[in-house]
Amino acid sequence: MEDQILQEGKFSYIERGAGKPIIILHGLMGGLSNFQGVSDYFPSKGYRVLIPELPIYDMPMLKTTVKNFAKFLEEFIEFKGLEDVILLGNSLGGHIGLLHTKLYPKMVKALVITGSSGLYEKAMGDGYPRRGDYEFIRKKAQDVFYDPEVATKEIVDEVFANLFWIEKCGHAPMMEHPEEFNSVLETWLEERNF
Repeated sequence: MEDQILQEGKFSYIERGAGKPIIILHGLMGGLSNFQGVSDYFPSKGYRVLIPELPIYDMPMLKTTVKNFAKFLEEFIEFKGLEDVILLGNSLGGHIGLLHTKLYPKMVKALVITGSSGLYEKAMGDGYPRRGDYEFIRKKAQDVFYDPEVATKEIVDEVFANLFWIEKCGHAPMMEHPEEFNSVLETWLEERNF
């Protein structure tokens, strides 16, 4: 994939296909090729897949914040003249997508996060949940709030209902199980008419 990187102004990115824009946001240690399964699959399904190279190692250390990456993403979207984008972020890319969606909600049609930071790190908990472990998700939802009672059953149910689990998979499902990942993502997009 490296030979397909386009360079325009301050942006380096991969672009494939035409149609509804999916912008892929890689993680801290992730390369653009981590999403090759997605970028090979979705253009034939009517999507325009764009993978900008985030300036993680190019920005001065004090400027490498999720907020600055979200701003960089907004500049990329404006530069490409996109609207109603579908953001797909892995790890740090998920955090960037979340903050971007909060700061620029009118630009985002859908947000998909995978291998979400904050859900699995040992620093944030005791390890990995079992597939379908409702109690693990309930506890994680409660940990978000000062008063755990704010995480009502309705909130936990809503979070739990939108999670997809892939067996025997770590932090990068789009690499470990690309066919299953693409199938889950395609079904999710189709059900929402994205």
